[in-house]
This record gives sequence, structure tokens and C-alpha cells, in this order.
Amino acid sequence: MHGDTILLMTFVLALVAAFAGGMVARALRLPPIVGYLVGGLIVGPFTPGFSGDSHAMNQLAEIGVMFMMFGTGLHFSFKDLNEVKGIAVPGAIVQITLGTLAGYALAMAFGWQPEAGVMLGLSVSIASTVVLIKNLTDAGLYQSRGGRIATGWLIVEDLATVVILVVLPVVFGPGETSPAELASELALALAKTVAFVALMLVVGSRVLPWLLAKIARFCPRELFQLAVVVIALGTALAAAMLFDLSFALGAFLAGVVVGTSKLSHRVAAEAIPFQDLFSIIFFASVGMMVNPSTLTAHLGELVALVALIMLGKWLINMALGALFSTGLCSSLTIAAGLAQIGEFSFIIGQTGMSLGVLSADQYSLILGGAVISIALNTFVFKLEGPLERAIVSRPRLAAAYERHVRQTEMPKEELSGHVVVIGYGHAGSCVADVLQGLEVPCLVVERDLTVAEEAEAEGAQVLVGDAANSEILAHAHLDRARVLVIAIRGEASAEMIARDAREQAPDLHIVARADNDDAVVALVEAGVNEVVRPELEGGIELMRHALLDLGYRPRQIQGYVNDLRESGYEALADGSRAQRRMAFDRMLASMRDVDLHWVCVGANSAVAGKSLAELDLRAAVGVNAVALRHGETIEMFLDGATVLHAGDAVGLMGTSEALDRAEEILRGE
Repeated sequence: MHGDTILLMTFVLALVAAFAGGMVARALRLPPIVGYLVGGLIVGPFTPGFSGDSHAMNQLAEIGVMFMMFGTGLHFSFKDLNEVKGIAVPGAIVQITLGTLAGYALAMAFGWQPEAGVMLGLSVSIASTVVLIKNLTDAGLYQSRGGRIATGWLIVEDLATVVILVVLPVVFGPGETSPAELASELALALAKTVAFVALMLVVGSRVLPWLLAKIARFCPRELFQLAVVVIALGTALAAAMLFDLSFALGAFLAGVVVGTSKLSHRVAAEAIPFQDLFSIIFFASVGMMVNPSTLTAHLGELVALVALIMLGKWLINMALGALFSTGLCSSLTIAAGLAQIGEFSFIIGQTGMSLGVLSADQYSLILGGAVISIALNTFVFKLEGPLERAIVSRPRLAAAYERHVRQTEMPKEELSGHVVVIGYGHAGSCVADVLQGLEVPCLVVERDLTVAEEAEAEGAQVLVGDAANSEILAHAHLDRARVLVIAIRGEASAEMIARDAREQAPDLHIVARADNDDAVVALVEAGVNEVVRPELEGGIELMRHALLDLGYRPRQIQGYVNDLRESGYEALADGSRAQRRMAFDRMLASMRDVDLHWVCVGANSAVAGKSLAELDLRAAVGVNAVALRHGETIEMFLDGATVLHAGDAVGLMGTSEALDRAEEILRGE
């Protein structure tokens, strides 16, 4: 029975271990990727206890690779790359070349084969996009010039990785080949790649967006989700089976094509859960292949490799920053962001193992270097300030980074008296628009990169990052802000943000949204000053319009609205229903002495002698006749048979305009 369920047990236990590892990493303020890798190590075959099937998990990990490359393609932007191409393109190419040579030299010092040295060099030269963006956003540097250059740099590296994955099977494939045969196979592989790229960009860019639009319009949500999965995985499979290309290239191009669709935001939202889940499986499967005893046996080599990844690449990128005159701040940001390796290095290493170029021990060494560099990379950003001051103290060295910079980078303007808006959805964007119109300084914090770019395009100052799960709030200057508006959905995240904000700025005024009574209680306890319930406000507006249409006076309705709001925002959820009942009772009681609009029936009025049913004032002008005064007698319960006589006073309820028209009819004017 155990053999029949080994894949299921491996899958479940790997997810459990990855979850536990991610929670521990979160508590230690390390990237969650480290926790996922360690979780995979725990259930792997090289540690005591359960021994998972790493081969079966590797097949599931291929899906993770496809989704990661699909997500990379979705967010690929030629526009972003074009803005920094003068530095990012040559910088990335030179850095990949120098990094590969440095890794090759280190492998030769280890006594590896030349082919393995090339694999090590390529693995060392490619940084992790996931880790870069995470650390840039946590440091509040994603929107900085250095952050944009580093992101463009990684886009070039991602494209280079795609080419590398195409070329490696040809160069290091099984069997000996002559130079002519090698050139022929390489030309054939590149021709297939060009043909597939052309097919996707010419045909796929028309068919896939059209197909998604049709499915989104006429099919339920689950079919749209399935269509996203089919496009990502199906295109990857077609690239492998029809063009003999890698799954990664097919998934990447599928993402690029779908990213041009108007539905790209929805596609990204639907793909994120799959991408996150299978990327965790990918990292866990990588951790399962790490052999701790191998790392211990090659501890000296591991230390040297980590030194090359973190210190060597940092020095290479700082030298390139001086060469291209990137600017000191930008150079430090780029060097810090690229002083690590990650998911694409794993993919290259796995390709090397499948081709028989890398041994399991050599691959474990690459994995160990990646895990350590990812874990330590966040601390490299914390050294940026001291390093900048140290370099500035040496004017000649600092001048090397600024000599061709047209506009010297200045520190960001310190915000003060501003409003911080968390989330740029419908509610948050409305708040930001009004603040901009009033010329009130506003800072938007948004975790979705695409939405953040839209906010910036609309003139908002933006910090990109997850305010609930990163250090991004530390860069929002809450101690100098006037108001914090938490406009995101999700009470748990809003509560976490409110508590962190209250610790940083005890006197800050905080406004948040909530969806139910319990959320109101939790947010108030977290330090929120004012809570808005969108659904309750919508219900109040619906009720108000309905009562107006029924002829009730605005003053009477407003009293009930006030009572309803008071009970709806009561920070004692158990008593809120009773509060609403009491508010309704007060509304009914107020009807007994309501101040009606009395109109006398004129002596020559045509309505004299007619019944209320014949007049039908509700249908004619939109008022209700609710009382009749005839001499000294007042009737409060009228029906359609009630007949009006000259001199009668009719008590009416309705809007001002409707009452004016009714008065003209009854007076006979």
C-alpha cells in the first residue's frame, strides 16, 4: 500500500514541510523560498524519517517551471526594458559573460570537468527574479532608478536563460559530434525556435486573446480558469512535442502573448494560485535533491561558491556600474539585488544533470550556494547605506559612478503631512483621485506590480509591496503622515497593517474597510479609528431610495439611517441586531407625529367629489395621501374609496417637487 501511495504521501508531506518551513522563515524574516527548500530537504531521501520519491516530485516540479515562466511572460514588458536598455542590456550581457567565466574558473579550481564548469558558470551568472523583486519591494527600492534598471537587467537575463536552455541540449547532448554537425544542429535548434516564436507572435497573439475573450464572456469562471491552465501548459507541451524545444520557452511565450490581451490582469489573477502552489512544489523538489552530507564533505567548496555568488558578483556589478556610469545609488541597488542565484539556476542545473554533465554532488553544491545566497541577500540591501557613505567619503571613487549621469541622483523627497492609501483597487483609487484633485500629498502602497504601474501612470506616488507581509510600511513615513487609509479587502491583512502602523505612529489617524461585524471589532482593537463597511453603506443607500420612492420624507428617513449606521458600526457585534430593531421601532414611532404636508382642496377644484382611487396621486405625481382632515375630524387610515370634498385638507408625503405638483392639482390651479 505504501508503494501505491508514495507519490501522494510525498506530495502532501512536502507541502506540509514547505508550509512549516515558510512559517519559520517568515518568523526569522527570511525569504519564504528558503523555508520551502528546507522543507523539501526534510522529506527528501538524504535526511532521517520519511524518504520521499524525488523523481516523481521532479515531474510535478516541471509544472512549477511552466507556471513560473508563464508568469514571467505575463509581466514581461518591452516598454520597461526599453526605458533602461542602454544600461540593462549591455550590463546583463557582460555580467553573464564575466560571471560564467568566474564560475568556470572556480570549477577548474575544484577539479571539475570543463563541461561541468560551464554549467556552474551559467548557474552562477543568472540571478533570481523572484528574490530580486521581493527584496526590492521590501527595501522600498522597486520604483527607484536602480530598481528599474535591476528589473530590466533581470528581464535580459531571463531572455538569455531561455536561449541557454535551447542551446544546452545541442551543445552537451549525448554522443560526439564534429564542429560541422554541432553547427548544423545548433542552426536547426535556433531555426525551430525562431519558427515557434514567429508562430506565437503572429498567430498566437490573435487566436489566444480572442479565445480568452469569448470564454470570459460566455462561460463560467471555472472554465476561464481551466482555459488559463490549458494555455500555459498546452503551449509548453506543444513547444516540446512539435518543435523539440523546452517547456520553459513554450510557457514563457504563452505568457508574453496572453499579456497583450485586455484580459491580462484577470489571467494573471487566475494563474497566481496555480503559479504559487506549483512553484512551492518546485522549490520543495529542489530541496529534496540536496544532500547535507555532500555539503558538509565539500564545505570549503561551498564557502568559495557562496563567496563568488555574493561577493564576486557584487564586485562585478559595481565595476560595471562604474563602467556605464550608472550612478552610485543605482549601482549599489543593482549589485545588491543580483548578489544571489535562484530558480533559473536550479533549472540550468537540472538540465545539466539530465544531460549527464553535472553529478548529483555537484548539483547539490549549486543548490546549497543558492539557498545560502537567497537567505543572506536581504541583508545585503541593509548594507547599502553604510557602503554609500564609505564610497562618498572617497570623492574620486564616487565620481567614477557619476561622471556621465546627466542628472545626479538625489535622495527622495521626504514626505510629510501626506495620506497613505493601502491598495489601489476601486475604493483606493477613488480616494487617491480625490486627494490628487485637492492637491493633498498622497502615497499609494500596492502589491500588484501591474496595478502599481497604472497608479504611477495616473500621477500617484507609489510604493510597490505587500504592506501586510513585508517591511514596506517602514518606507511610507507613517510618523509624518496625517491619515492612513486601508482600502484592501481581507480583514486579517488589514488588521496586521493597522497594528504595525499603530506601533510606528501611535498618533496616526487610521481609516479601514470591513465586511462584517466581527471585522469591525478586530480592526477597532487593532487601533483603527474609523471603520467603513461598504456592504452596509450600500444597503443603507438602497433602503433610503426605496423609502423615498414610497413617499417617506427625507428627514424621517435620515433619522433611521443615523440609527442604522450607529448600530451597524457598533464594536459589539452581539448587540448589533437588537440595535437595528430598536432603530426601526423608533422610525415607526416617529410616523405617528410626522409633520405632513397639508393641502386644502380648492372650492373650484376638479378633484372635489372624486375618490383617491380615481385620482391615483401616487401614479400621477409620485406622492402618497396618508391623512385627511375634514372639519374637526382627522382620518389616518385612507383607502381608495375615500372621497375628497372642497375644503378638505389632505396630508401628503413625497418629494418637494412631487408635493408642488400635487398641490396644484388639489387646489385646482
